Amino acid sequence: MTDETRKFLVPLAERGELRHEATTYGRSASELPLHVYGPVDQEAEILLMASVHGDESDTTVVLSDAMRSIRPGAIRNPVVLCVNPDGVLRGTRCNVRGVDLNRNLPTANWSPQPLRYRGHGQDKQEIVLGTGSAPASEPETQALLELIGRLRPRAVVSLHAPLACVEDPQSSPLAGWIAQESGLPLVPDVGYETPGSFGTWCAEQGITIVTWELPAEPLPALLASHVPVLQKLLTGCYPGRVAPRG
Repeated sequence: MTDETRKFLVPLAERGELRHEATTYGRSASELPLHVYGPVDQEAEILLMASVHGDESDTTVVLSDAMRSIRPGAIRNPVVLCVNPDGVLRGTRCNVRGVDLNRNLPTANWSPQPLRYRGHGQDKQEIVLGTGSAPASEPETQALLELIGRLRPRAVVSLHAPLACVEDPQSSPLAGWIAQESGLPLVPDVGYETPGSFGTWCAEQGITIVTWELPAEPLPALLASHVPVLQKLLTGCYPGRVAPRG
């Protein structure tokens, strides 16, 4: 940890409660509030988000741990702790309508065909989910797109699990720094097609997109390896600045 980051941290005894103010940016399909934390009244350099897939809730826990270690008012880059609260509460990859939100974006390659995915600990992509009745059919997708339209982030860092890599087809300096700091390999793709994905949509909009795939490790190991990197991203203590949107 650098001295620059340390000045933003609170004592361990004060890290039990999330003390940052939330702004509601929409509602889920079951009417749960969708919250964003940090500055929302200005254009963002980086938007961080977690739990696009509800069965990857460890991403929310890790990101929350980093946020709870930072004093109120010191978060520079906005955060969506849970894109898919309905899925997290049900332990499902999809939202309450059975739609994979990471295949519901209005991209040039969006497809109405059901997708097959590989569950945790499985070898084959055999579980079937929907992609929505139309591109951006889901309220969670609509709300996220509206939020991004307001914040106009130069980059988005999206936490997933458990592929243990940092994915960025452009190998941006931001992705390279995250890979180096976290000890994960930097890769151009995850090895399979992702029509209608958030990554594809960001690329089409000229937004740098870094998909940070946490490894399948016990939670204490995840916290030790990744929270210090997230603290730097949240407080702006990382080298350089993200290039303007293309």
